[in-house]
Parts: sequence; structure tokens; C-alpha cells
Amino acid sequence: MRRIVALRRIASVGSVVLLGVALFACVSVPKIDKESKNTIKRVMKQPPPQLVSGQIGFANSQGWEVWYESINPKDTDKGTVVLIMGAANDALSWPLDFISVFTHAGYRVVRYDHRGTGLTTSKKGWDRKDPYTLSDMARDPLVILDTLGIEKAHFVGASMGGMIAQLVAIEHPERTLSLTSIMSSANIFDDTLSQTDPEILPKMISAVVKHGILSGKKGKIKLQLVHKKILMGDATGNIAVEPLAEAAFYNLTERNGYRFKTGRHHQKAIAQSGSRYDALAQLRIPVLVVHGKQDPVIPIAHGEKMAETVPDADSLWLNNMGHDLPETLLDTIAKRIIKNF
Repeated sequence: MRRIVALRRIASVGSVVLLGVALFACVSVPKIDKESKNTIKRVMKQPPPQLVSGQIGFANSQGWEVWYESINPKDTDKGTVVLIMGAANDALSWPLDFISVFTHAGYRVVRYDHRGTGLTTSKKGWDRKDPYTLSDMARDPLVILDTLGIEKAHFVGASMGGMIAQLVAIEHPERTLSLTSIMSSANIFDDTLSQTDPEILPKMISAVVKHGILSGKKGKIKLQLVHKKILMGDATGNIAVEPLAEAAFYNLTERNGYRFKTGRHHQKAIAQSGSRYDALAQLRIPVLVVHGKQDPVIPIAHGEKMAETVPDADSLWLNNMGHDLPETLLDTIAKRIIKNF
């Protein structure tokens, strides 16, 4: 009898917690305006757009079949740019307008799906007892280059991708022509620097509760928009909803969609990483550090310290940019990266 009463109490507490989460989700998550909702509906009524036009393939890295796309330049081939996205994001998270700046300038662009995202899979999968590290993930783009017969490349990484790009430059300098680290950190656990806004994670989780759990394709597309709004922080500006909705719709219909648990796997890899300050101080390649002044996830102090650490590093500090790649700044960022080459 006591056991039944205890179970009922636990169930009651659980119900209260779930109700609290649901209420928080409703009040804390950014709203989606009517025009954006109509744009999402219109995108879903049309055939999925063709967002992959380059050479595609798979490269085996430690048992992971890593999906990649190699996009050739318009005319002359000045070299290869490898784009490395952030945690829980796949290759399609790189805006096409950003990629086209490089291809029009004569560079081949390689983008790929991180482990557990997009079309990158493994029969073994993620191992809780032996999880992969950021150094393991830094092997993935190199295996892709080996598959394509490319010796060296320029590495451009955003957020967690910036950390991976840093490790490529540190551990494989013979393969690295230049390094660009966007909205990232050389030591995410540096307690002398500002830390993540404590409101970000609850908002992100609430958005998943509201739009991602037990929701259809429309809800998951809305979730991508809401997450982008949250990651903007205090930055302002309009979001180009149509290309974002098209990429999400394509991902949900033509690929494996979004796997929320992968984010935890990537966070585990980040948690195992240590400081890269000393190793970065030894680099002798062109390095560019890009950061938004309104970044609520990895504050700009992390970018500033990395720029101070790397000898002769160039930097680009951007107003009205949070932890995302604003459409209005894509051209500015891409052209500055090319200048750094």
C-alpha cells in the first residue's frame, strides 16, 4: 500500500514538473509571426528544393560513414575550403549564399555531416563507455580529403566546428593552409572568461518541448526558426525564413532529419577537451578569429583571448551578431576569410 502511495506521489510530482516545463515553454520561447508561418506552409506545399549539387560520397572514419559534398569552383581552382559546422548541426546548416562566395572566388568547398547528423552513420554508433572525442572528430575532414585526393586545405569552423578546426591545425599542421575560427573558443571551460547566458539552455529545451516532441514536419521546421531566434541573443535583424525552411524541409524529407540526442554526444566530446592555448600559440599559419559582439552562447571574450594567444592572428568583431551566421553578414565574413587565405 505504501509503495502504491509513493508511486502516486512520484507521478503527481512528475505531472507538476511536466506542466511547469510546458508552461515555461509557452512563455519563454520566441513567437513565430504570421508571415513566417505562412512561408513555412508555402515551402511545405512545394517539392523539396535541390540543395545538394556537388560531388557527394562517403568516407570511412573510425567506423563512421561520413557523408560529404565537394562543390567545385566556377572557373579556376585556387584551393579547397573545408567547412566544419557546430554541435548537432549537419552540412546543410552552412548557407548556400555563404558557400557561393568561395566558389565564385575560385575555391572548391567541402562540407560534411558530423557524426550522428544528416547522412553520417555508424553501425556501432555512439558508445557511452568509450565516446569519441573532438580529436576523433578532427580526423573526419582529413579522411574526406584523403578520399578526394586533396593534400591541404583551408579549414573554417563555427562554434564546436571552430574547436575541431583548431585541433586539425594543431594536430595536423602539414594538412592546414589556414584556420578560421568563428564564434568559438580555445578553452570553453576558462573560468576567467564570461560564460554562456544561463537562460539559453532552458529556452532551447523549451523550444524542443513546444515544437520538437511529438510534432510533425511543420513543428520541426518551426523549431529551426525558433532556435535561430534564441541563438541571436540580443542581436536584432530579420531572419530569411524561406531558405531556412527549405533547408529544414529538405532535411526532413530527403535525409535523416534531426536527431536531438546527437547534441548530447557532441557536448560530451567538448566536455572531454582541454585548453588549446599553448598549442595555438605555436601556430605559424594564417589565422582569423571571427566573433559576434552579442554572442550569448560563447561570449566574445573567448574569441578575443584566442586572437591574443595566436601569433599574428587577424580578427573580425561584428556588431549585431549572436551565435549564428546572420544573412546580412555572410558576404562580409566570407570575403574576410578569403583575404586571410
